[in-house]
Amino acid sequence: MALHKGALRLNLLVNSRNFYKFTSFVGVRSLSEYVSSKPTPSTAPEIASDHLIYTQEHFALKDSLRKIIDQEINPYVDQWEAEGKFPAHKIFKILGSAGFLGVNRSPEYGGLGLDFSYSVAVSEELGNIRCGGIPMAIGVQTDMATPALARFGSDELKKEFLLPTIMGDKVACLGVSEVGAGSDVSSIMTKAVKKGDEYVINGGKMWTTNGTQADWICLLANTSDGPPHRNKSLLCVPMNLPGVHIARKIDKLGMWSSDTAQVFFDDVRVPCKNIIGQEGMGFTYQMLQFQEERLWAVANVVTSMENIIQETIQYTRQRKIFKQPILFHQAVHFRLAELQTEVELLRSLLHRATALYIKGNDVTYLASMAKLKGGRLAREVGDTCLQYWGGMGFTSDVLVSRFYRDSRLISIGGGADEVMLGIICKYMDTLPKH
Repeated sequence: MALHKGALRLNLLVNSRNFYKFTSFVGVRSLSEYVSSKPTPSTAPEIASDHLIYTQEHFALKDSLRKIIDQEINPYVDQWEAEGKFPAHKIFKILGSAGFLGVNRSPEYGGLGLDFSYSVAVSEELGNIRCGGIPMAIGVQTDMATPALARFGSDELKKEFLLPTIMGDKVACLGVSEVGAGSDVSSIMTKAVKKGDEYVINGGKMWTTNGTQADWICLLANTSDGPPHRNKSLLCVPMNLPGVHIARKIDKLGMWSSDTAQVFFDDVRVPCKNIIGQEGMGFTYQMLQFQEERLWAVANVVTSMENIIQETIQYTRQRKIFKQPILFHQAVHFRLAELQTEVELLRSLLHRATALYIKGNDVTYLASMAKLKGGRLAREVGDTCLQYWGGMGFTSDVLVSRFYRDSRLISIGGGADEVMLGIICKYMDTLPKH
């Protein structure tokens, strides 16, 4: 990222609609004053000028978000996990008012107009939330349900759906996966048939994050009988329309505080103007946003893994076995060193892919590698660290057990490991020729 753009980024930050409400959280008169006075983050020993992609403004953004997490989210996570739902409208409004739901969206629609590296910085910081469900729900709002709308939607559609979503006034969800179509997006069966100036929608969606609280859904549906990669369209569908039925809130292995719904559509009518971009381009739009979605997910889990390793170090330093701390056993401290090394390698891949992406490069190859490694490493970190917590690790009282449950989704959601391997092999030209 060109450093000469720093002044422009700073100007955008300072002149954004509410300056993130920085002053309300950090008590300074300006962002530049805050940046010059803030201490170097303990978890990021490199100074901003030495960072591959982050500047002082990135670190200021992260620090401001961390204050919101510490004040408005983490104190209530245990309660929301037990209840099986967090108050999405309340939390999204706090984040939206502070500017965190549209950092790389156009200021015309409530965003800050910054590049994607700022979204990665936000995602990394959200990894400090003490569960996986809430960051995932935020990611759906910012980088799954809205990218196609922001890029291809009409001005009217953006004002009706994108603007209030970025401001935190509306909760969004994404309707792609179905009971018989998860990673294989081309196999969805939901139909939207054009009748006059409306689409009539019939079908159902599964594993819909934010589904029980959402105000609208970015819905992928078949709008013709053509080839599976050219017969799909994305539609903005209000969830309060007649015929939209929340069948059930799904109980899950992990991500407890994130509500996940099965949704049915029975002759739901939406205006044809609610289509995003061109009819028949929905599959392509969905594929395009996967680069950002997967990098966002990796950024989030990198921070979470680092936190789990650090908490495990603290616990094993205090807990004794055979008259010495668990940590003092070579098998333990060597293994934790290996895991931390793997986390740093993944972080480097993430930042390299991000740096290339904001310069306009196709990083599908690297993003797929990062997603594959992120899911597998999260499982390895969770399993290893839980083992070192012993019996405590098998309870629901500690973060490591929650991470163990939550992180299992990373290798499934947003494209399973096997799909990532297929994409990587395609770029390597090692797939069998048909």
